[in-house]
Amino acid sequence: MKIALIGATGYTGAPLLQEALGRGHQVTALVRHPQKLSAHPQLTVVQADVHDNAALAQQLQGHDAVISAFNPGWGVADIREQFIAGSRSIVAASKQAGVKRLLMVGGAGSLYVAPGMQLIDTPDFPAEYREGAEGARQALNMLCEESELEWTFLSPAALLVPGPRTGKFRLGRDELLMNGEEPGSISVADLAVALLDEVEQPQHIRQRFTLAY
Repeated sequence: MKIALIGATGYTGAPLLQEALGRGHQVTALVRHPQKLSAHPQLTVVQADVHDNAALAQQLQGHDAVISAFNPGWGVADIREQFIAGSRSIVAASKQAGVKRLLMVGGAGSLYVAPGMQLIDTPDFPAEYREGAEGARQALNMLCEESELEWTFLSPAALLVPGPRTGKFRLGRDELLMNGEEPGSISVADLAVALLDEVEQPQHIRQRFTLAY
């Protein structure tokens, strides 16, 4: 497939890039700093700004799917506003480019821990992640109102960690997956496996899903 990957140098984006290339896909990496990526015969690197909607729409044309691992950066003061604006631009650009399939990586904050209670709204949710998590929640809410695109939103386990690619994990939908009394974990490498599985064999069209060991 021809896949456009937004944020291919980031914490989740870099493993997604390796997984996609390893499966033989042709990948266009849309990144802020192209010099961070090494040459690969299946890789085209494009400098991109998700907030430049017109340019982004042109860059997405001709692809079978768009994967967004966009994150403004945890140190950005207005991360919530940038996350929402960037996600809105990615949705609009995908539609303008005629790419129906959009897969977006979000956060665990919008997963439910009890009926009507999302993780981000619990007292112990880390304050330093709240603004970014709220941005991701709003991006999910935006997608839930989207009927034109065949979208999928992936929320990782509460603990998204470095680690090996095992290919063995549990899938869930809207509830936070637990490991006994503790929140579940997943490696960024296995998150990439799950998302590329979803690209190749869609199981969650217009749905959110999650995963954990």
